[in-house]
Amino acid sequence: MPRFFVDTPLQQPGELVLPAGAARHVQVLRLQPGDVLTLFDGSGPEWRAEVTAMGRSEVRVNLIAAEQPARELARVVTLAVVMPANDRMDFLVEKASELGAAVLQPLVSERSVLRLAGERADKKRSHWQGVAIAAAEQCGRTVPMRIEPVLSLPAWLGALPAPAGDEWRGLLSPRAASPLAALAPSRALFLSGPEGGLSDAEEAAACARGFAAVTLGPRVLRADTAPLAVLSWLALS
Repeated sequence: MPRFFVDTPLQQPGELVLPAGAARHVQVLRLQPGDVLTLFDGSGPEWRAEVTAMGRSEVRVNLIAAEQPARELARVVTLAVVMPANDRMDFLVEKASELGAAVLQPLVSERSVLRLAGERADKKRSHWQGVAIAAAEQCGRTVPMRIEPVLSLPAWLGALPAPAGDEWRGLLSPRAASPLAALAPSRALFLSGPEGGLSDAEEAAACARGFAAVTLGPRVLRADTAPLAVLSWLALS
């Protein structure tokens, strides 16, 4: 059954004119009155809906009933990642969304290859949010991963509050000796560096903000692989 995100609140059964983005998808698929689809607005529930009218300028559906599927991870996971270069960031956003991350924080660090700021950073963030929404439509999530504004690592660390009692912070480091172990807290925040890794000073600054340095094994993982390995482990643990 086709699934579409809509950027308008879905609150009760009844007729709805689809927003332009979802309407275009329905038109491209050539759905017809009587066809059934699933809609979600990012708040949690998903709605079973039926196409009632197709036109060149608008598509109307009837919201039938809402369900609250249990497809999120057992804990709320935030990934803070120093952005990998080229199309690797798109891949990371897509797969992190599929694997259940709640929030992705793009960062720029001392050894970053990809450096974004200003309007270019805003455009990339909007693009990545679209990638996350498309991944949610495909994989069945009803709460798309949220993409935060691009920040420098020092600025982001400086703004972090002290860790709460229900949060665990992990720094993915090839220099760490302690392996990632079972997590009890309901929230987890992972920081992952760029292709060249974080500098010693950056790792020290992260540890000063409550991060525990952990290793994912003896092999050096790419900047877009390490966060996904953590999410895969969390999804199965």
